[in-house]
Amino acid sequence: MRTRVTEMFGIDFPIFAFTHCRDVVAAVSAAGGLGVLGAVAHTPEQLHVDLAWIRERTGGRPFGVDLLMPRKYAGAEEGGLDAAGLRAMLPDEHRQWIDELLERYGVPAMPAGGEEAEGGERRRVLAIDPKSMAPLIDVAFEHRIALLASALGSPPPWVVERARTERIPVAALAGRLDHAVAHRDAGVDLVIAQGTEGGGHTGEIGTMVLVPQVVDAVAPIPVLAAGGIASGRQIAASLALGAEGVWCGSVWLTTHEAETVPVVKEKFLAATSNDTRRSRSLTGKPARMLRTAWTDAWEEPGAPPALPMPLQSMLVADAQRRIHRVAHHPDTGAHQLVTYFVGQVVGQMNVAKPTRAVVAEMVEEFLDAAERIGGILADEP
Repeated sequence: MRTRVTEMFGIDFPIFAFTHCRDVVAAVSAAGGLGVLGAVAHTPEQLHVDLAWIRERTGGRPFGVDLLMPRKYAGAEEGGLDAAGLRAMLPDEHRQWIDELLERYGVPAMPAGGEEAEGGERRRVLAIDPKSMAPLIDVAFEHRIALLASALGSPPPWVVERARTERIPVAALAGRLDHAVAHRDAGVDLVIAQGTEGGGHTGEIGTMVLVPQVVDAVAPIPVLAAGGIASGRQIAASLALGAEGVWCGSVWLTTHEAETVPVVKEKFLAATSNDTRRSRSLTGKPARMLRTAWTDAWEEPGAPPALPMPLQSMLVADAQRRIHRVAHHPDTGAHQLVTYFVGQVVGQMNVAKPTRAVVAEMVEEFLDAAERIGGILADEP
């Protein structure tokens, strides 16, 4: 498969795999695509370890790093606040509501002394402000990544300028046409048009509508299609819309290598495409995830409004740890509450497979689809 992005990155297939799992990154890159590690929750030390690990297992194949770079977030006017400053902004009524929710579902408290407080606090703060993001970018560039992607927001000028100096391409995800134009004007090398079908942070416009609009608006910048793409037929459709490749996330969540905890993976394998919701309940910004008692609770009358990023993720961090600790018991309230980010393609993710097998099946199905389309065009009247 040859497109502008395969030539740009020296890869065999225009398949970009967003994942929080270093094993999936390595497997996709080794299989001829380009794995991209979501690093927003990493410390610089953790990122250094993971990127070195990936490099050792990919034989020099390219891989990337994905961060969040929103323009609007709590503490933005101050250039970002530390954990203590952000925690002081959490309303007591929100904490009380979550405590009551967990009590309603019988979720036990964490064992005393089960986690060192300061370390847990650090893990609750997403690296979205310049002060916390810059060290991660230092590590990523030190490891000579092939791509730096912003999953949320146009990359700021200092990021684009530094990437150009390092000769590292920059990409940004767009859920609306004006977002794509803003990315173009910011100087990105690649725009990822993500439809509402996708998992994680998404807009409200479908992939089929969004991709051709973005392709036309940002030309000649190459575009990747994202949202609802987990098969070769969907790759073929994306290229037909004018994309140069695809950006996939959800499809890796049920692979053997995925970081997905077993109870969530089982839920994904049993879910239909109607079983997802866009919710602000985990990060403070709209993100598509599996519909569970957790997402339903945040839509109930009397539920508090979600807080701005990163306050919402700080607010729910302890609750999520408590839920995940016991969610593997099927008859518990924690099992009803547990959720994770996933797109509507969850309805076709019915069997757990090795990551390399998923890539191979995508390519094989794409070839079949291209041959079928070619046959249609070749048919005589």
